[in-house]
Amino acid sequence: MIVHSLSMKNYRNYPNLELKLSRNINIFLGANAQGKTNLIEAVYYASMGHSHRTRTDTELILWEQPEGILKLEFERMDINHVLEFRFSREKRRNISLNGHPILPRELIGTMNAVLFSPEDLFLVKGAPAGRRHFLDSEISQANPPYYKELLQYQRILAQRNTLLKRIREHKAKKELLDLWDAQLAESAAKLVQKRREAIKKLNMLANLMHRRISRNQENLSILYEIHGWEKDENNLKEWYNKRIMAMRETDILRGSTGIGPHHDDIILKVNGINLRSFGSQGQQRTGALSLKLAELEFLRSETGEYPVLLLDDVMSELDATRRKQLLEFIRRERIQTLITATEAAYFPEDPPGVCYDVMQGHVKRTRWEEVP
Repeated sequence: MIVHSLSMKNYRNYPNLELKLSRNINIFLGANAQGKTNLIEAVYYASMGHSHRTRTDTELILWEQPEGILKLEFERMDINHVLEFRFSREKRRNISLNGHPILPRELIGTMNAVLFSPEDLFLVKGAPAGRRHFLDSEISQANPPYYKELLQYQRILAQRNTLLKRIREHKAKKELLDLWDAQLAESAAKLVQKRREAIKKLNMLANLMHRRISRNQENLSILYEIHGWEKDENNLKEWYNKRIMAMRETDILRGSTGIGPHHDDIILKVNGINLRSFGSQGQQRTGALSLKLAELEFLRSETGEYPVLLLDDVMSELDATRRKQLLEFIRRERIQTLITATEAAYFPEDPPGVCYDVMQGHVKRTRWEEVP
């Protein structure tokens, strides 16, 4: 997966930008609030269909401008494509692939990217929702039908929760839950099965990465924890049907669904010890880095090529050893990478890729040398 060029018109703080990217490492240097992260955001947006910083598309449009455009030319499996997004303050965005309109749900899996930001360093010790989002994003890019099933599950869950509140307020009958419960159990079983399969592969890849980073001193294991799971049962759909029915009265009182994939978690352990509860800060950061590198390998194994790697100001959060190991891995595997940083000191004296200066919405190439 290679992004050849990035074009912006009235996107964030860029009135008009035409940027050609290296196939290898692209380093964007500059002070804070100059527009570095906007470049990272643009590539991530093209991959996932939303920003990692806002859910409101109008915030992507340059101040006081009515419309904005984001365009990427990229290569997937040796075939060139063009993705274009048109944003408006008055109507919904338009998405086109190679000149043909597509729906937002058709976008996922078209162009794959992995984002690593300072917030991801809290992936290990943060709330379960962050880990679920990480896993769902990873599987969705590798398997677009999973993303459609995830949207379906979220729709069923929202409808069921609305009905639970109506029943609690004596505005609807309990029997109406039967239809939604059956659909919820079926969709939940499909999602969890895919998540388990992904975790099995991710566990192996993450441990390999972790052993390299820790110089064979630590083993990382990743487990999928099903909320409320008490015993090993072969039929997930049947188990969910039983649990949903058993919790019906409690759900009505709460007005929300207390069982399902939206309550599950991912457990990370180092040498058998829960990393979230008992790991040191250094171990947690190494675990997060291992997880992100494993995500790259997972997507390569599922799609046949590496995704684009986006590193947004993480070099300042990693120590010199981890920075060196990260850059060595990127160069060895020849992964196209976009890196933002405030200081050149985070990199070797001989920069490992193409360098750009970013200042007030202007990008200036200071060095253009393809890494051999």
